[in-house]
Amino acid sequence: MTQYVLVTGGAGYIGSHACKALKAAGFTPVTFDNLVTGWQDAVKFGPFEQGDLMDRARLDEVFAKYQPIAVMHFAALSQVGEAMAKPGMYWRNNVCGSLTLIEAAVDAGCLDFVFSSTCATYGEHDNVVLDENTPQEPLNAYGASKRAVENILRDFEASDGLRSVIFRYFNVAGGDPEGEVGEHHRPETHLIPVMLEAVDGQRAALTIHGTDYDTQDGTCIRDYVHVCDLVDAHILGLKWLQDGKGSRVFNLGTGDGFSVREVITSAATVTNAEVPHSEGPRRAGDATKLVSGSTRAGAELGWNPDRSTMPQMIADAWRWHKNGHYDK
Repeated sequence: MTQYVLVTGGAGYIGSHACKALKAAGFTPVTFDNLVTGWQDAVKFGPFEQGDLMDRARLDEVFAKYQPIAVMHFAALSQVGEAMAKPGMYWRNNVCGSLTLIEAAVDAGCLDFVFSSTCATYGEHDNVVLDENTPQEPLNAYGASKRAVENILRDFEASDGLRSVIFRYFNVAGGDPEGEVGEHHRPETHLIPVMLEAVDGQRAALTIHGTDYDTQDGTCIRDYVHVCDLVDAHILGLKWLQDGKGSRVFNLGTGDGFSVREVITSAATVTNAEVPHSEGPRRAGDATKLVSGSTRAGAELGWNPDRSTMPQMIADAWRWHKNGHYDK
């Protein structure tokens, strides 16, 4: 019997990698995406249903057609700068869209829900490595909207028995080593692909946003996790729910923090090229340091982020940058 999993945002960067991992694990992913930021060419591992999360009737059609055993919810707006400038768009899209999806899932009897959250829910905690019990004090509408969806999931657990695994990501990087899917945004805003565009001459230079942070080299520090390791955790989270273990929150990071300058140095080594870069002011809403201090995913899920070394993440991203592409 086919076991369908509804994957919102399955035509995007992380969602498409999750669909590949689901297929390899014996599930059939059903991609639900409006293609505003996703790519239909990335849908390779199961059926595609175009639609918007605000369209309840369309969601009901898809739930009725496939009767999925679970939802993996990736679809969201996720740019910090944009969230600072247009908070209403983030609250409307991320919260109202998620609420509509959750209500449709509950009404369809689909009560296992894996949610893509973010370490941005924690906000700024100076000199603190972050675990799942760190207070959530988001600095921007992106983090705040994700925290709100976490709260909605808990409310629906109390009212309807919805079970959720919530993953709070740190920075996601890298790509499918087989090159079937990869990171492809237009415009590109994530550090590593922007950096590779500068190396390859597709942009004049990478801009370092802020060089006066209280860090050893003045640039902000992030914890990076390979996208393939990240989606492996989602498969483990789905199986956790299927085994009846109940709702749980997990950080997904390695515990290793890299400054922007350290990432640039690693990229120069991997690509054997200089990384053209310039210095600019800080971006509003950016924290100084976001690094996971949690071992929960390893201890409870058996998760091992063994691909999440900076050279490996950059090498896989560089391979996709040179050889991979999508067309609308």
